[in-house]
Amino acid sequence: MKTLMLMRHAKSSWGDPELSDFDRPLNKRGRHDAPWMGRFLHKQDAAPDLIVCSSAARARATASAAAEAMHFAGTVHFEESLYHATAGEMIDHLNALPDKYARVMLVGHNPGMEHLSAGLTGRVEAFPTAAVAVIDLPVEKWSDVQITTPGDLKHFWRPKALRD
Repeated sequence: MKTLMLMRHAKSSWGDPELSDFDRPLNKRGRHDAPWMGRFLHKQDAAPDLIVCSSAARARATASAAAEAMHFAGTVHFEESLYHATAGEMIDHLNALPDKYARVMLVGHNPGMEHLSAGLTGRVEAFPTAAVAVIDLPVEKWSDVQITTPGDLKHFWRPKALRD
């Protein structure tokens, strides 16, 4: 069995209209929520074996802050191909992963995160910023994951719901 964790980047800033979408940083709430979710994942003993992240600034900042807060000992891999990737493109990326990783976290963007989660679980969940879905997949190899693989949504954690 493989476990896929999907994390949407934390809340980004729209404060500088001169910045491209790719270069937008996290805003104050995003800078709070990313490490907060990392600490929460650490407490849940839910750290991944590998983190693969969109190379957009807000996704990089989210993954880096969450990884540090969860005491992630591995390397965060930044992939330009995950910037606004579709569910199918994320599946392609998963299919190329080494099978030595049992639990992988993808950090990226909507609507791809929401579509991938829905495709794998059959459940449509709104995917707010910094949310994390944990999906168990009934496969032994990452190359066997398809958008129709019947995954089991074990957890869906939203920062706001956890704090309330």
